[in-house]
Amino acid sequence: MEPFVRLTGIAAPLDRVNVDTDQIIPKQFLKRIERTGFGEFLFYDWRYLDDGSPNPNFELNHPGYAGATILITGRNFGCGSSREHAPWALHDYGFRSIIAPSFADIFYNNCFKNGMLLVTLPEEQVRELMRRAQEQPGYRLTVDLERCVVEDEQGLCFPFQIDEFRRYCLLNGLDDIGLTLRHEAAIAAYEQRRLPWLPRTILP
Repeated sequence: MEPFVRLTGIAAPLDRVNVDTDQIIPKQFLKRIERTGFGEFLFYDWRYLDDGSPNPNFELNHPGYAGATILITGRNFGCGSSREHAPWALHDYGFRSIIAPSFADIFYNNCFKNGMLLVTLPEEQVRELMRRAQEQPGYRLTVDLERCVVEDEQGLCFPFQIDEFRRYCLLNGLDDIGLTLRHEAAIAAYEQRRLPWLPRTILP
């Protein structure tokens, strides 16, 4: 997993609350067995009209938000089913950090396991970031995990809190497999001692 230390990029506003995982990645696109390729279907029912053409009224289709890597959105983002395809789709689209007043618990955990930083800020601070992004398409933010702050080029700076273990894993690019492999030498030594044809009871 790629370490997350500091991200500077375009922030896209999605001014909606209770965005569930079926809106993030609709169920008809869950048949893929790979973890990639879901980005083109992100927010599919909002991004496209019935004839398949882009919806000009959907926020992310505005050219000023092209290439956005930070999403600013409303409370309870990621509610609904626990599908891991939702963070896969967001990540594959290009988002590396999401800022909101609150997130659904399972979605929150899944995003961290996929190398994405979710930042929880008070509602009024999220509204201010949302306003700036809406009024200034192309608005850039920096999300700094080392300093635990969100800041822009105009002097705004909002601190945020994060669980220290999650912070450590992101800074070092460690998912569950990476955490296990830190003990690779000890695992190999154990397997070497444990002769497969001997009963466990006589092993040290």
